[in-house]
Amino acid sequence: QVQLVESGGGSVQAGGSLRLSCQAFGYSYSMYCTGWFRQVPGKEREWVAAHDIGGTTTYADAVKGRFTISEDNAKNTLYLRMNSLKPEDTAMYYCAASFQHCSSRTVDFRYWGQGTQVTVSS
Repeated sequence: QVQLVESGGGSVQAGGSLRLSCQAFGYSYSMYCTGWFRQVPGKEREWVAAHDIGGTTTYADAVKGRFTISEDNAKNTLYLRMNSLKPEDTAMYYCAASFQHCSSRTVDFRYWGQGTQVTVSS
């Protein structure tokens, strides 16, 4: 059974940085695609970034140039480095993984973590 466990969330002031981690358990080969999404109460889950098996990374316009997604395959861990954080980045952040598809759509990701909260104060 594939499990994804996020960590690294917290509270920071605007302009600060955080690094989220997502450790994967239950499989021994690389996922085709891993990604980060975020959600605030009352809104739909929003795609943040994705990393495919070939190493290609893509970002939502709202985070481009500030966030970096990366993988450490030896540790089965996905990261999201977040710099220059803004209050509008406040959300629950989820990592996700797919064996088949890579996109910005939640329906294309089969496996999800439980989320880690990021709060950015002004």
